[in-house]
Amino acid sequence: MKHIIFLHDTSLTTPRGAELTIKQLMEIGEHRNFRVSIDSLKDFELTKTQISKTDLVVISSTSRCSYESDLIEHLLLSETPYIKIEFDYNFCVRRNILCTLDRKIRHCCNTNKFHQFRNLFRGSKLNIFQSPRHYEAHYEFYGEAVSKHLIMPPTVSIEDLRISETKIENVIPFFGDLNYLKGGHAYLEYAESHPDLSFPVYGRNLLRQEVPKNVSFHDAIPNGTVLEILGKTKTLICQPVWPEPSGRLAAEAFLSGCEIIGNDRIGTFSFDFYPNDKPKAITEMKQALSNFWNEVEGITSNTKGPKTETLGKVLVYKSYGGLGDIFFAIPAIKKLVKVCDTLHFAVASRLVDFFKLHLKDVIVINEEIAKLQEKDFDNIYELGNYPAFRGYDLPHALKYPTHKKVKQHAIQHYIDTISKLHIDIDNSYDGYPYFEHSINEKEPYYVLHHGAGFLLKVWPTEKYAQLIEMLHRLFPNLKCKIIKGPEDPDIENHFTNPTPYIEYITGGMIEVGNAMSGALFHVGNDAGITHVAGAYNLPTVGIYGPTGPGSWGSFSEYNELIWGKTGVCNLRCNYDVILNCEHRICLNSITVDRVLAAVYKLLDKAYPKNKKIIKVNPNVVIDYGHNDCLLNLNGNEFLLEYHDVEMKNIVNDLLNERLPINTEDVNFKLIFDVLKQQNILFEVPTFE
Repeated sequence: MKHIIFLHDTSLTTPRGAELTIKQLMEIGEHRNFRVSIDSLKDFELTKTQISKTDLVVISSTSRCSYESDLIEHLLLSETPYIKIEFDYNFCVRRNILCTLDRKIRHCCNTNKFHQFRNLFRGSKLNIFQSPRHYEAHYEFYGEAVSKHLIMPPTVSIEDLRISETKIENVIPFFGDLNYLKGGHAYLEYAESHPDLSFPVYGRNLLRQEVPKNVSFHDAIPNGTVLEILGKTKTLICQPVWPEPSGRLAAEAFLSGCEIIGNDRIGTFSFDFYPNDKPKAITEMKQALSNFWNEVEGITSNTKGPKTETLGKVLVYKSYGGLGDIFFAIPAIKKLVKVCDTLHFAVASRLVDFFKLHLKDVIVINEEIAKLQEKDFDNIYELGNYPAFRGYDLPHALKYPTHKKVKQHAIQHYIDTISKLHIDIDNSYDGYPYFEHSINEKEPYYVLHHGAGFLLKVWPTEKYAQLIEMLHRLFPNLKCKIIKGPEDPDIENHFTNPTPYIEYITGGMIEVGNAMSGALFHVGNDAGITHVAGAYNLPTVGIYGPTGPGSWGSFSEYNELIWGKTGVCNLRCNYDVILNCEHRICLNSITVDRVLAAVYKLLDKAYPKNKKIIKVNPNVVIDYGHNDCLLNLNGNEFLLEYHDVEMKNIVNDLLNERLPINTEDVNFKLIFDVLKQQNILFEVPTFE
């Protein structure tokens, strides 16, 4: 006898559609000779034990489970097959997708949970949704990850319907708690405009508004009584605010002959049997429970899934956006390659030779030539730009449904969108580097770009010159290669001394790539060249002003991001604001010392094996006392009290950079570790 276990976080005594359906499914399963049990998700160790002893897991609602994330990870790693029956939108923190209806709702999803559920759907033997609209909403976010699916109509107990020949016209009931999401405001509004009618509510009042006198509240009632009342009811108001996955009550009202004052947010009404084909609705609802167990029997007797097809010959455009946006899309393109027979990547003619050198397993093609050959491809995808500033008016444009809902880097949005195209695309971020990088040890150097395609995002040029001179004093054996495009500011006149250690890279992308491929690190603005450095996994200091680094930060493995707006300017910048900003305080307020400290911190992380020297954070203000020392760093104060003369000498020598690193001395190590932890001291590699 096969053992099936349901995982559901709510008691089955709760009189809701999900719990009623699960009880029905369990009863039918037992009649079909399955051993069926349920785990209410209270004890993780017990849950894991039960999963290991079952033949199939049916994972239902988990949002109330205290170990939901760990449970999903365990299921993904477990060898026990599972199916997912979805009653809500559990990938969202709110368990609903109001963000698709209200543009003001942003970043409503927990990023980790969103991606976990994508993997949960992808690994499931079958995903069950409550209505066509419910499935379409999930497909909008996850694409082919939910393609193995079954749409189950409400499992209404047809034999329990109590349809009366006479209907009560002056009573409009409401079943369940009167709340915002279930359309409580619309119900009260209708009651207020119809004072001659009665409006009994069988549940609690959870709204914060005055209730009309013709509305009364009563205890919750069992489903059998609900069907009895519906059978006598002429009119029912069903206008939920959230996109109702199913709407079992709406289905019961429809079959009971009620006139429904509804809206387009009820899943049941997206079935083709609504509103004119009750016989078909009854047939499909009667078959729903059996269809579920037919699928279960097939899964438990055959563990092999169908072989997935490739996407064939694929053409990808990246026609809109700056240079950096192209590099942000590369991780997604590398994912797409794995599920294609061939992948052609169409770019501007000036970039063809560069990408041909670096993109393996991809055929790089001039986008103008590609447009003439489109008939030769099985699938064509336009990555456009994230977010879609031009909308989706480009031919073959892919949509980015997550960009206002999930707070993450642009790279991940590109990957999420590509992963919708094929179930075998893994939507994880694979790592570094994307292009080959090998440090030039004979003539070590770093790369710096002081310009940008949009010059109002540039840190002052004279400060870049000061930074370069400071780095030369610190690393006299390092050369500096400055990327200088035709529109970039002139930096030469800002140096105070001759600069034989500087080389200017003024050629095209191949020359820029050659410079990046052998460099030690990169310093630059929020610009495309900084993201070119990311493709080579170059340790990077990125300087950001009006536009924040959250979605567009450097994606190197080691990077330090400086955002000048933090604590300085509260304006939300758009293109017009940036053009009309006179002071540019977000960039002008960033000091050379702040960037230098970021370089120290970056190199400390990126080159742990190099010989190190101690450097003090140049932003630290030191006030020496007789028995103590007060350190101030960015408004944070640290008081070091001397326990003895030895400690005083160690502190003074460290803060004056007079001591070598001595990990054998216990007193030295204790003091040094504390100061390093607070970013007051850095271990900076020498690159000798």
